[in-house]
Amino acid sequence: MRLRLIATAAVTACALAGCTIGGNSGTSSTPTSDAASPEAVAYMDKVCGAASEFAKVEKTAPKLDAGDSAKLKAEMAAYMGQLADAFTKSANGLKNVGPSPVAGGEEAVNKMAEAFTSLGTVFADAKTKVEQADANNATGGLQAAGEAIAKLSELADPLRDLKGVPELQKATQSAQKCQDMQRLNVTPTS
Repeated sequence: MRLRLIATAAVTACALAGCTIGGNSGTSSTPTSDAASPEAVAYMDKVCGAASEFAKVEKTAPKLDAGDSAKLKAEMAAYMGQLADAFTKSANGLKNVGPSPVAGGEEAVNKMAEAFTSLGTVFADAKTKVEQADANNATGGLQAAGEAIAKLSELADPLRDLKGVPELQKATQSAQKCQDMQRLNVTPTS
């Protein structure tokens, strides 16, 4: 039962991670008539493009087959590795978006990159623990996977660090890649 709960949490968390990448849901206190500068919009296109790389990395959630613990262990380890790679890819992309045209933008994007890097490390460590777990008693490894998956809440709003940079936050409303990234919210998979 516990294995099934952890595996179900893994599948659900993946859907949430790929689907809750968003941010500004119209809660800006700035009037919408003030358009963001074209430079800010172009910058946010780069930022959202890099952040959304996570969603493009192939991730195959483990099957819920608690009857074959060795297979579940192998699939969970592969899944943890896929998530680690996905977060690392987004972190590297964020580190390479270039200078911000708006004061405070680089600091906000660096914080985003740090969050993705941290999550990549968490999932890489979980993968190692799953791989080292005894296949006949994989609970320890699966517990590490469950703990890693619980950290996905940190990604619920990857653009949260932009709240201190109103022009960039506003630019997400016009940046095409930010709009594409927000559409990922609407189509959860299980």
